Amino acid sequence: MPEFLGPVKGFGVTFRQMFRKVDTVQYPEEKKATAPRFHGRHQLNRWPDGLEKCIGCELCAWACPADAIYVEGADNALGERYSPGERYGAVYQINYLRCILCGLCVEACPTRALTMTNDYEIADDNRESLIWTKEQLLAPLEPGMEAPPHPMRLGSSERDYYLLGSAGVASREAGVAEDTPEGTLSEPSKDEMAAASKEEQPVASDADTSEGWAGYPGHRPPDAPADWKPDPAAGIVDARPGEGTPDEPEPGDDRPYGSGEKP
Repeated sequence: MPEFLGPVKGFGVTFRQMFRKVDTVQYPEEKKATAPRFHGRHQLNRWPDGLEKCIGCELCAWACPADAIYVEGADNALGERYSPGERYGAVYQINYLRCILCGLCVEACPTRALTMTNDYEIADDNRESLIWTKEQLLAPLEPGMEAPPHPMRLGSSERDYYLLGSAGVASREAGVAEDTPEGTLSEPSKDEMAAASKEEQPVASDADTSEGWAGYPGHRPPDAPADWKPDPAAGIVDARPGEGTPDEPEPGDDRPYGSGEKP
């Protein structure tokens, strides 16, 4: 290309766009559908009985790179329970003047209490209105839910609730995810409750009655008989992987294996 045409080359994209048909979006009369995992307005979810999932741990506030989340936790009291755990989020605010909708707060939440919806119409001409409170962020009560505070309906402890979450019994109906505008909470069935209660047996702890070093409490293999005892001569003094073989002793442990010395 001749050198004198160099300035014209810079306008190549501009000239091409000038003769293309303009893509006019008739918003807000016609709204374009968002992607399923679109990062929109936040939502504080509930358990199927209406209790709040938020436990006031403040991990979302710590994870926020824009310092847009403010949380104050409080203790659940007898006769005034808002969540299955010991604590709940008494104050919860998101400043959408700062929020960049990155979703890191959702990743940090340990109870799946905070998710992001497909709602993106949060603009306002008042700065104060863009600081959303807990009442604005809480998911609405679905049929069959009871507004807190009230006792736990789905179990006797918070562990029963978390088992429901790990089994997939959460905010959904007909396969709709809990973090979409169409998501609803459904009461878990008996089969779902039974599936949630089936979990892997925990590894034996130091508090069990199996024998380790010369009578010291240790760990026995899961398939061991009821009268199982460790055999120091065979080099098996503790069934914990990485800590129970002479070839791989505990870090900082200089005691001879099978010597009978207690830790």
